[in-house]
Formats: sequence, C-alpha cells, structure tokens
Amino acid sequence: MLVMPKNTLFKPNDVAIHAIRSRGKGGQNVNKVNTGIHLRFDIKASSLTNENKEKLLKLNDIRLSKEGIIVIKADNFRTQEKNRLEALKRLNLLLTKTFKVPKIRKPTKISKAALAKQIEQKIQRSKIKQTRKKVRF
Repeated sequence: MLVMPKNTLFKPNDVAIHAIRSRGKGGQNVNKVNTGIHLRFDIKASSLTNENKEKLLKLNDIRLSKEGIIVIKADNFRTQEKNRLEALKRLNLLLTKTFKVPKIRKPTKISKAALAKQIEQKIQRSKIKQTRKKVRF
C-alpha cells in the first residue's frame, strides 16, 4: 500500500514508483539495496483537470520530459520509505506551485487627511530651510 502525504493534488494510481540504487556514499549498503526512488507522473494520463494539465505541460522545468512525464528521483535518505515520501512531497509541491493563482494587486489610494499632512510637513520643512539661507541687505 502506498502511503501518501497529506493534501495531495493527485491520486495514488497517477504515479509510477520504482526502486533504484542510490548514488553517493553509504558503503556496501549502496551497492546491495535499492533505496532510491524513481517517480514518474504522466500528465496526460492523470486524473487532473484539462486546465491543470495544460498548465503543467507549459511548465519550463528540467524534470518535465517532452512526452509530458514528470520524473523525480529521490535518494537522499537511507530508507526506501523516506525516499518515497520525499519524492511524493516534491511532486505535490511542484503541482501546488504550478496551480497557484497569484492574487491581483489592488492599488491603494492615499487618503485626503494623509495627503494634507504630507503637504503641511513639506511646507514646514520649506520654512526651516528658508531660515538657513544667508541674509542679504
């Protein structure tokens, strides 16, 4: 059974997970045990909406292949289960960032009281600078 992280945007049958040999340090454990995870997410065959599929296919990411498959490799941990969860979390994070709609910024207007205060301060500052000038006779 596949243990999924909370609040995932995809279904468990949308991903294909294969165990691979991890790279890097680890002694004999690296050479004998398949602890790394190779996750493949086929965008076109997934259960996402067509709009979200289009957003993903337009994504400019090195993990996205020309065929529309997202490939994520996770081999940071020594156990296969931790690497599987890490790969699923990375996929979910990628989907979340892609589907997020940015808020539309509404430009704020300065209030009349604040504008009057700014003008009053400007006049006051101008008077101070006027008193610093040399007096001519």
